[in-house]
Amino acid sequence: MTETGVRNTAAWPELHEAQRTVLLEVLIHGSRSRADLARRTNLSRATLMRLTRGLVELGLVTEAQTQAPAGRGRPSETLHLRPEAAYFVGVKLTGDALYAVVTDLHATILATEERALPSRDVGAVVALIAEVVEGFSAELPITAVGVCLAGDVTYAGGRSLLLGSHFLGWENVALGQLVEEATGLAAAISNDVQALTVAHHWFGAGVGCSSLALIGLGAGIGSGLVVNDAIVRGSRGHPGKVGHLFVTDDGPTCDRGHVGCVSAFVTIPAIIRNAGTTGFWETLDAARAGHAPSDRALRDAGRALGVVVANLADLIDPQKVIVTGEALAVARYASADVDTAIRERLDPAAEAVALELVDFRFADYAWAAAIGAIRHVI
Repeated sequence: MTETGVRNTAAWPELHEAQRTVLLEVLIHGSRSRADLARRTNLSRATLMRLTRGLVELGLVTEAQTQAPAGRGRPSETLHLRPEAAYFVGVKLTGDALYAVVTDLHATILATEERALPSRDVGAVVALIAEVVEGFSAELPITAVGVCLAGDVTYAGGRSLLLGSHFLGWENVALGQLVEEATGLAAAISNDVQALTVAHHWFGAGVGCSSLALIGLGAGIGSGLVVNDAIVRGSRGHPGKVGHLFVTDDGPTCDRGHVGCVSAFVTIPAIIRNAGTTGFWETLDAARAGHAPSDRALRDAGRALGVVVANLADLIDPQKVIVTGEALAVARYASADVDTAIRERLDPAAEAVALELVDFRFADYAWAAAIGAIRHVI
């Protein structure tokens, strides 16, 4: 690495608002004819022609003619995204490892890497991020980097501040600035569940939804919210805290001393503890084999998940609720309990919840971080 960052970079061009609007339409919704873009953006044909010409010159899109059906009318000019126009690195940090991917502009994963953290020292972790980004840049010109982790992040004046990360033991770290200084690239920092929410809104199960909720299940539980096409960030970096919602006035106690809250049932550590087993997948296998404590622990977890879904649906009335994460198998095993809890807790006047379970790989967090970088530059 050089003193100014990684060696092979590609600067993102300056775009004005109308150009960004057109580019986002093609980025998120796929190839579009000029006529369709004019309808969706309320731009005149003359303005759209000028804007698309500029995007073509910048190398972000290409234009091609599509013949009208049966040869009727003039051929339509269609805009296509150039995915190879820019490349982005996404990084997910845990308490002991770094997971990284590189994607193109269409968020297709092109390469992956996993590294053990040398320590939890901030400087050592930032240096490792820079080393991984430099490795990717040997093959592709990198435009920006995104980093996500379990923790609370605030945003002010174009800067992000990591308020705290339990797994890394960090507090009040200007992680975005440190990564930018180490790599020489624009950097986007986010909570991991918030990053997944943004990723699914733009490129995943939430495409086409102007409002949605995402629930991430794993060592903890968190949620992300999109309202009117905007991610809810909160005033102090604490949105989506659903772990201590009330489930029942009896039952187990969570690690904060709350009796019968969501975290006392639905997190991986809680499931293992309630089942009296030693591992999550062991608990699932035991439940399927008829082990009553494991079955009860998973069904209780499903009930708690249903409570979260109903609360989020009552709160923001989303078009869809997405459930994903390392512990997604809970929702599948205990689907009947999830559905029952939703019906019991959902406002009687509310419509049925559109619930989608989305398969999860751990690399999805790094993929989401890369999409955070795409969103950051656009």
